[in-house]
Amino acid sequence: MALRTPDQYIESLRDGRVVYYRGRRIPDVTAHPFFRVAIDHAVIDYRLAEEPRHRALAVARDPESGEEISRYYVIPQGVDDLRKRSELIAVATRAGGTMVTLIKEIGTDALFALHALSSQMDKALATKVHDRVRAFYRHCARNDLALAVAQSDPKGDRSLRPSEQEHPDYYLRIVERRKDGIVVRGAKVHTSVSVNSNELIVLPTRAMEEQDKDYAVAFAVPLNSPGLRMITSVYSQHREAREEADYPLSSKHRMLETLTIFDDVFVPWERVFLDGQWQFAGPLALGFVDFHRFTAVSYKLPLLALLTGSALLMADYNGVSRAGHVREKIAWLVSYEETVRGLLATAAQQCSPVVPGVVAPSRLYTNLAKLRFAEHYHQALAYVQDIAGGLLVTAPGDEDLANPDTAADIQHYLGGRKGVSARDRLRAIRMISDLTASEFGGYHAVLAMHAEGSIEAEKLAIAREYNMKAAVAYAKEMAGIE
Repeated sequence: MALRTPDQYIESLRDGRVVYYRGRRIPDVTAHPFFRVAIDHAVIDYRLAEEPRHRALAVARDPESGEEISRYYVIPQGVDDLRKRSELIAVATRAGGTMVTLIKEIGTDALFALHALSSQMDKALATKVHDRVRAFYRHCARNDLALAVAQSDPKGDRSLRPSEQEHPDYYLRIVERRKDGIVVRGAKVHTSVSVNSNELIVLPTRAMEEQDKDYAVAFAVPLNSPGLRMITSVYSQHREAREEADYPLSSKHRMLETLTIFDDVFVPWERVFLDGQWQFAGPLALGFVDFHRFTAVSYKLPLLALLTGSALLMADYNGVSRAGHVREKIAWLVSYEETVRGLLATAAQQCSPVVPGVVAPSRLYTNLAKLRFAEHYHQALAYVQDIAGGLLVTAPGDEDLANPDTAADIQHYLGGRKGVSARDRLRAIRMISDLTASEFGGYHAVLAMHAEGSIEAEKLAIAREYNMKAAVAYAKEMAGIE
């Protein structure tokens, strides 16, 4: 089939999937105005492949079949593949008003990790899982499918292992092994883009021990599988519709999350990638993170660029570009953005093979980039909000600017420096308000702290990757210590 059109993608979502939103079953997500915003946002990934200026970046050739496939499905074999992937993610996110589309990015991150893990597991345990992974990969790439990933379990008491929990379903588990497949029960949280994807890849969320082997499971299922149901998050969705003039970003761009329930879902063996091999649960979880944090930093770059640009724009409109404290804040924003960008480029440059035919970005530099972003994001928001001013939350709406009774007052009192109209200044303010102060901005702020792993997880990864023995040996050498 090769590449799909946007219309074909949308039509593929009319498959009877079980989705709930605000207490009601949604029979057709493509026909519901709230879900349609998220679907039209996701269409960006399919639209870019059709646009002449982006086609060379968005489309590649399948080395086996020669068919055109999405660039996202290209298994990275070197620096160039990682760079082009990162660039495509950034282009799509910029087109998405700083919101990542994620319908191919996250799923292919999982597929790359599964390629590596299955090769290692086959070699160590004489399994034959790699053939299953390859078959599923070809199915997804050649049908240009949208993929979601379910990894995070509810966890219950986080001080206990999966098998030690008060009730056994705080972690997803295998409840039955049959001749034709397995049956799984449990739930996953924070499942991004699940309501508007075609396939769901399920991965373990942590390392396991032998007593947890029924929780060491990885597989893929269609989103309309019997027993699978999704309960959609209501965060940042207080209104069904938003005026584009007042909410230029969130009115058009949305990514949805679900609590995803597996109520005795059957998975045929050809779609099972981990079945009790507890020793490989941790490596698979970590292998996915290696790719996904690289994806994460790639889609953060347009967000950082917009924060820097917004600060520059508002400093100009407010007539404070030459103020010392403003110049200092803008220099900080530029340094923040470019440091993250440089660390990401280094992560690609210092990639290394994990198995023949698959390279992963540098774990050290990927985590350094992600940590730099996460630890300083809220400071960046504060600087942009400081430069923009209190009108971020007190400005009148676009309807007031269109009303003859109030328009003259707004134009008279809310203009900026000479030559900057109230209309242009308020347009900039509304965009920055949507980006930093609305529910859309709050969503970004929470993602900065928790998405793709916590700050503490990134610190731990950095500590593990840094060569501390060499550093201590160097210090001893300089001190003259044997």
